[in-house]
Amino acid sequence: MHRTPQANQDLPVHHLPVNGDNILVDIEENAQELEPEHQDQPPNPEKATKEKITYHPLINGLPCDVQGNFLPEGAPPPPWEERADDDFTTFKDSAAFELADLLFRRDQMSGTLINDLLQVWASTLSPDQDPPFTSKNEMYTAIDDLDLGGAPWKSFTVKYNGEINEGDVTPWKHKAFEVWYRDPRIIMHNQLGNREYANEIDFASKDVRNKDGRRRYSDFMSGNWSWRQSDEIAKDPRNHGSTFCPTVLGSDKTTVSVGTGHNEYHPLYISNGLVYNNVRRAHRNAVTLLAFLSIPKTDKEHEDSAEFRKFRRNLFHGSINQILQPLKPYMETPDIVRYGDGYYRRTVYGIGPYIADYPEQVLLACVVQGWCPRCDAKWDNLDDNIAGRRSHKLTCSLVAALDKNSLWDDYGIISDIMPFTYGFPRADIHELLSPDLLHQIIKGTFKDHLVMWVTAYIKLEHPPAEAKQILADIDRRIAAAPSFPALRRFPEGRGFKQWTGDDSKALMKVYLPAIAGHVPPQMVRAISSFMEFCYLVRRNVITEDDILAINNAVAKFHVERNIFDDVRPDGYSLPRQHSLVHYTFLIQEFGAPNGLCSSITESKHIKAVKEPWRRSSHYEALGQMLVTNQRLDKLAAARVDFQARGMLDRRPGDPVQDPPANNPEEDDDDDGGAVDGDIDSEVILAQIPIRNLPLTVEGLGVHLNILHLPNLVRRFLYEQLVQVDANIELDDVPLSDCPVLTNTTKIRVYSSAVAIYYAPSDLSGTRGMFRERIRAVDSWRRGPARHDCVFVQHDPDEPGFRGLYVARVRHFFSIRHNKTHFPCALVSWYSTIGTTPCAETGMWKVEPDFDNTGNLAMSIIHLDSMVRGAHLMGVAGTTRIPHHLTFDRSLDAFQAFYVNKYIDHHAHEYAF
Repeated sequence: MHRTPQANQDLPVHHLPVNGDNILVDIEENAQELEPEHQDQPPNPEKATKEKITYHPLINGLPCDVQGNFLPEGAPPPPWEERADDDFTTFKDSAAFELADLLFRRDQMSGTLINDLLQVWASTLSPDQDPPFTSKNEMYTAIDDLDLGGAPWKSFTVKYNGEINEGDVTPWKHKAFEVWYRDPRIIMHNQLGNREYANEIDFASKDVRNKDGRRRYSDFMSGNWSWRQSDEIAKDPRNHGSTFCPTVLGSDKTTVSVGTGHNEYHPLYISNGLVYNNVRRAHRNAVTLLAFLSIPKTDKEHEDSAEFRKFRRNLFHGSINQILQPLKPYMETPDIVRYGDGYYRRTVYGIGPYIADYPEQVLLACVVQGWCPRCDAKWDNLDDNIAGRRSHKLTCSLVAALDKNSLWDDYGIISDIMPFTYGFPRADIHELLSPDLLHQIIKGTFKDHLVMWVTAYIKLEHPPAEAKQILADIDRRIAAAPSFPALRRFPEGRGFKQWTGDDSKALMKVYLPAIAGHVPPQMVRAISSFMEFCYLVRRNVITEDDILAINNAVAKFHVERNIFDDVRPDGYSLPRQHSLVHYTFLIQEFGAPNGLCSSITESKHIKAVKEPWRRSSHYEALGQMLVTNQRLDKLAAARVDFQARGMLDRRPGDPVQDPPANNPEEDDDDDGGAVDGDIDSEVILAQIPIRNLPLTVEGLGVHLNILHLPNLVRRFLYEQLVQVDANIELDDVPLSDCPVLTNTTKIRVYSSAVAIYYAPSDLSGTRGMFRERIRAVDSWRRGPARHDCVFVQHDPDEPGFRGLYVARVRHFFSIRHNKTHFPCALVSWYSTIGTTPCAETGMWKVEPDFDNTGNLAMSIIHLDSMVRGAHLMGVAGTTRIPHHLTFDRSLDAFQAFYVNKYIDHHAHEYAF
């Protein structure tokens, strides 16, 4: 068979002057800044040609000088501060800086061990020599004295200033609550002036369209909201030529120690809306810890009182409002900011999207739990299509007209406070709450709803014993999913107790094929339509066609989910699931949701809260955590500065862009990952062949027990060296017409190859490139064999999967014939079942091919025809798979397979 692979002032509390019973708070700012204490502390190349970008004509980020005068077109930026090439500021040299970065940031070594290390180091030197530092304190001082990336910590205290009756000793009414924060304007200057991503930033709102004029939504500034804001700013002619820079805020409580509730923190983060989504997702100093909000606590007698809850809301909103005050003057009058490309620009700030999970959104929007913070749909009928959008203006009108009970019961409005955005120019929290892929979609609708409903359905429809057997078989199917790069294994199926976001994402990849056959087709279609929605909204670029597809998926899901009526007798009025109906609008407003997901802030928790807490003494840890964060920011800023001036080599710990040398032992844990830089898509062999194997084709064929290997090689060479008639199957070409193997024809076997391709929707490098290892080994990780599947190019003119073949790699070869090397692979083939995807799962099906002798149909293909890895999952139907079936044997055990387009986002976009 042949395949042709082709910051002492009153706090501005945001209460409504209605009904006269507001709880107020006072704020006292501590003038001193936090002083550090030395303590022991444990572009895709094709993109430009396919897009037409139109920038806002008036708020367009024109370069200016430091006084704000616009520069002539083409004028170069003013030079950066001149320093000697060996000026590492507070460090003696590059080695001292790298050592401080290694010990403090990368290894997080305790002060005691740093002292010990430096003493050992000093003992190896002559009397006239010194190590880079003599002690931990000297190292800490070098970091603290850096004038790069500084945003000093400040604090203010907040106290209840309402009327306190005589004899009222309620603790929280007499306590001062402290808030630590940094100046957001300084942080904005630091972020916008970061030279590391100087070329990955928008200076104006943009309208992006493809070659057919269809709108494309990707980075934040490609959405409608930023354009409308620019229109408002442009109404003042003095702002023309400025850059509109919205903030991106995010907050969420996090616990650093499960053993005690006192180790809870409420960090507030800030980013800017100008950087590309991939920069924000990768952090890269574009997401900064802005503040630690106070978490008021009181005794159990008072913690549930309405008075205390009201104070907590005032404290929260008043604190954020106070923190953002340094930006407010520049929300209507430009600030002169130097950007990473060297140019100054007049910059008008604005409060932009807010990243938060649902409980935080309810707090932010001042609505009742169970209601939508964006629209006024009734809590018991959230999917009412005639619901209107919430706004500050509407809330003020309703509060003026209605009593508190009506506001609560009929509109879900908490009437004693307005959100922190009230009073800021052009800001309304109800339109700023961003979509939350992690909590609304992945952990919410998928894990908390659908997976649990499927389990409940099976238990409801079957006797207990049979239900257990069915659930056990689903677990076995999940556990039997074949290996795939970065695929998290579920050896016990989905029956684990604590779920993380990564667990939910991983299960999503393999869940649908595992339940097919055990639940009604409509239930499979319900989950399939939700999965389609999920993968569409998680794309890096979302087109107008995708918007239509997303709406269709939601509509289909709402129809098909009725299959769960028996397990959802109270209906489907669930806030997180309701959020689905807002996604297309929010995509059009803010661009692709993956740049505003709470996974960004949850990831930041690790570096900004959890790790600093772990390396603290755990006694009054917050002060130590603040110092740690300040030092980390300074080290990061110093590295960017030193690198920009060419003073450092490749950053230690950075990924090597070229595929590493590998052999069966060396690459066990290298399944690929993000790749930085603009790299052509390709598949390349591992660098080191497997040793001690025959070098002749005949000898290797005997060794591998593939006796017809010489014939396969000859036909492969014919295909590479001769113009093949498309009408003739390669298997029909007489061997006599094929090149003859000679003594100089040599063959080497490789354990793997690496596919590099553009996959910005996945966890890719900053340029959107991803590296994936494809394996073909008889023993992987000293265990069973692993022979991965791949997509092979068939017809580039056909869309999606119709232009692909599926094959399984048996061996990777390099054949040398007549001084020419051919990287290739021996593959066995699969044929497509039917002419359309499965109506229930939405996935294509394939089956293995056999030759006329009953053996697997195999051939050798050039690596140039190989696209990337493919993931297949067996079609089990109603059959329960054997208990002994393991993942390594799964590809040999089924007669048919689903082509798993949910294994990653690239596969979903590519093999539809």
